[in-house]
Amino acid sequence: MDTINIRIKDTGFARPRLLVVGCGDVGMRLLPWVVKRFRVFALTSQPERRAELRAAGAVPIVADLDRPQTLRRLRGLAHYVVHLAPPQQQGDLDLRTRNLTAILPEGGRVVYVSTTGVYGDRGGALTDESAPRRPRNARARRRVDAEQVLRAWALAARGSVAILRAPGIYADNRLPLERLRQATPALRDEDDVYTNHIHADDLAQLACLALFRGLPGRAYNASDDTRMKMAAYFDLVADAFELARPPRLSRAELERTVPPLRLSFMSESRQLVNTRIKRELRARLRYPRVHDLLIRAA
Repeated sequence: MDTINIRIKDTGFARPRLLVVGCGDVGMRLLPWVVKRFRVFALTSQPERRAELRAAGAVPIVADLDRPQTLRRLRGLAHYVVHLAPPQQQGDLDLRTRNLTAILPEGGRVVYVSTTGVYGDRGGALTDESAPRRPRNARARRRVDAEQVLRAWALAARGSVAILRAPGIYADNRLPLERLRQATPALRDEDDVYTNHIHADDLAQLACLALFRGLPGRAYNASDDTRMKMAAYFDLVADAFELARPPRLSRAELERTVPPLRLSFMSESRQLVNTRIKRELRARLRYPRVHDLLIRAA
């Protein structure tokens, strides 16, 4: 893994503390970036993961964002926080983030990984961080709520929050291979949507960079340079793994065959502009385009 040359302010004592909330796939990829710079605490609701987290260099803490009473002992534990946990699956408010803000430290620094779904459908338009947030479903509305709650916390607690809005996350273990094997249909070109991507390793790197270089209250499109429609992405993966390309259907035909949740991801079209992560975070993506991973994986 590449080295990020970042200096942490020397306090004259122990390494600063970092709390990682939601230590799933991206969180585990983040740990190698941060364990040499921080004393890292990893929050998990699964006691069986403690050994895995210790082996990765983190101090595991068993607590549950859905049970605020389990979080009270974490109040002020770490000055730095990376918040990767998704909202609960129901409602328009992110209750988990609301519970988390109750234990965040005065003057703390938080990085929150949100989603580009907050922009809603942009009709394929180029979309930078100044675009209005117009979420079209409860899943995205919960993310908007989380962003607002964290910004309000930062204002009240004299803290800082940087928001990474991530699109579709991919990696060797996060490719649509099963979908291709099942011959799940894709949209024909005239009905298709633009989709955006970020490799899980690059998202982990961006979270680390945002801890130090993210401006207070700033949102960043955590996206790579790929510009393509969704079916073209499926074709690219299919060709790389010598699988059949998916059949094409009109939107009306697809609505009769694809589950509503999956269809919702095929109903919003935008082309993200990622200039801000390059200019302000000074990010150099390991995988600037999806093609870069597939060339290596094939």
